Amino acid sequence: MEIIQTSENALSHSTVTAIINAPIEKVNIADWLLNLPDAEYQRCSTQHIGAAISTTFDGEPVSLNVETIGDALMVQHYVADVYRPDYCRMLSISDSITQNGRTKVQVLWELKATKIDENTCLYTNEIHATATPEMFEYIKEHGVNLADAAAARQAASDAHNHEETPNFAKSIENKALTGKYNQPF
Repeated sequence: MEIIQTSENALSHSTVTAIINAPIEKVNIADWLLNLPDAEYQRCSTQHIGAAISTTFDGEPVSLNVETIGDALMVQHYVADVYRPDYCRMLSISDSITQNGRTKVQVLWELKATKIDENTCLYTNEIHATATPEMFEYIKEHGVNLADAAAARQAASDAHNHEETPNFAKSIENKALTGKYNQPF
């Protein structure tokens, strides 16, 4: 899948970090993400509705996520183009459903663990959203200004990322230390 991000179609960019209290050698973001149970995904944000794992026809892993971002219901089809223990790069052409209808948004999601010391890592959750050709048609049809849409998306995406990132970090930490997802936060 090709990334179509340019300065002319950028909607939002949010980067949030949190500490994982586990050695980098025990952290495996790819294993955590690509085996994430639906209930664990839902526990990480009040806006998370559901998650599942699938594959593309070519066998590439896909993380399917349903959540709300601001006033939009998002159905995301993240294809993993890089998936390592310390880094995952996921790209989705996501369905965005609002009271005005349905369109498509490209979302690049990057998850990264960086060693701080022998017992801790820095987890970085980075999300880039860009308008697709379908979205440009949608905003034209509905008389929406791209700058206004981007400002709303930036605020909603950043608030969402600030909620989920520390919970993702805690979930990754629990998986690294116990091999389980369902440890209490």
